[in-house]
Amino acid sequence: MENNTYDIVIVGAGPAGMTAAIYAIRANMSVLMLDRLSPGGQMINTNEVENYTGTGKLSGAELAIKMFEHTQELGVAFDYKTVTGIADNGPLKTITCEEDDTVYQARAVILATGTVPRRLGVPGEDSWAGSGISWCAICDGAQYRDKEVVVIGGGNSAVEESIYLAGITTRLTVVTLFDLTADPKACDLLRRFDNVTIYPYQEVLEFTGTDRLTGVRFKSTKEDATERYVECDGVFEYIGFEASSQAFARLGILDRTGCIKVDSHMRTSVPGIYGAGDITVKHLRQIVTACSDGAVAANSAAVYVESIK
Repeated sequence: MENNTYDIVIVGAGPAGMTAAIYAIRANMSVLMLDRLSPGGQMINTNEVENYTGTGKLSGAELAIKMFEHTQELGVAFDYKTVTGIADNGPLKTITCEEDDTVYQARAVILATGTVPRRLGVPGEDSWAGSGISWCAICDGAQYRDKEVVVIGGGNSAVEESIYLAGITTRLTVVTLFDLTADPKACDLLRRFDNVTIYPYQEVLEFTGTDRLTGVRFKSTKEDATERYVECDGVFEYIGFEASSQAFARLGILDRTGCIKVDSHMRTSVPGIYGAGDITVKHLRQIVTACSDGAVAANSAAVYVESIK
């Protein structure tokens, strides 16, 4: 596009961003999609996807490739860029990038930068991320049916996902830095499972394994500092997430956690700026819900662009 000006610029090339790009270009918009990493977002870290409608079982990377190829078949412009700032200048928004101080302008911007699961930063975590360590039981839990699993965390997400996993695994061990802090009824339900063992006030030290993940080593945060080791086939971490929203923190569209506040049309409080996918305030963060957000955001953005042209 001449002078680096587009109808719609999409920041983020996960499932929300790629779906937004598909819908936007089909609405006859000039579209640019930006991401500092390979298209797919957190989806590419998922070993198996079994709950995306119509695809059956495939890896997250395979699904990401299919989605990206779809955008390219339709002619969506894509570039590897690290967006460092977004300014609202009324009819045109300015998007600045780290690489070569590149600047783009857009009549509308869709923010689909997603979130990053908070990690423990202990030995073995990077080695088994996505192939033994997961951050989504709904996505990956089924592959651990009748196996032994460890859940790390004690908040609502950890306990709710543990209840699901307890119903399909032979043994579930919950390791949490504090005690269970989830809804008391959910905590009581989890404790009723005979195959669940809970270790509160524990610090995770290491994930072990050579050819595959084999266990978790942790120690008590109490004075005795007792060390324990639990063998397992898989680990699910639920210690929170970090919103990837630093580049647009000054727009006044974020909640206290850094997620984007949107309405049912995926509009933010700034006209012409939209949110989609995991970066928005929402209950269920899944590939299919991200795609839905992207479609709605693109439709809303296209209507907006037509109204100001």
